[in-house]
Amino acid sequence: METVLGLGYGTWKFIHITGAVLLLGNIVVTGVWKGMADAGGDPRVLPFAQRLVTLTDWLFTAGGTLLIVAGGTALAWLGGWWRAPWFLWGVGLFTLSGVLWGAVLIPVQTVQARLARPLGPTEGVPARYWRLARLWYAAGVPAIVLPLCTLYLMVVKP
Repeated sequence: METVLGLGYGTWKFIHITGAVLLLGNIVVTGVWKGMADAGGDPRVLPFAQRLVTLTDWLFTAGGTLLIVAGGTALAWLGGWWRAPWFLWGVGLFTLSGVLWGAVLIPVQTVQARLARPLGPTEGVPARYWRLARLWYAAGVPAIVLPLCTLYLMVVKP
């Protein structure tokens, strides 16, 4: 049986699926609870929510992405899928989602966290926070849908 770095297909598949679960679970759940925090508009909740958006992105989105890339690369090598259309489309969609995260979502949520940090219980939330929130959601929806499409391609292999 062929291996990559001494690990077989089953181990790499476990690594890859674990990464997908961490990443997809985090991006969906984070979008929901950030949306709920923003909808509430409570200046006592927003700093906490923004801090956790950043923390969970570093832990679960980045960590899941590393596991997905490592596992996917090894599986593509072991399965010989480098030129399969479903694989190329999946990698392209996943990369596009990563571009949205790196170019829009992470910078926006970083600024939002800075804007929310000094808020006290009686302070109003700055208008810039809400403008950035609209941008975050506009980029966030496709950034969530694209990995879900990638998941479909990787499972179904049409």
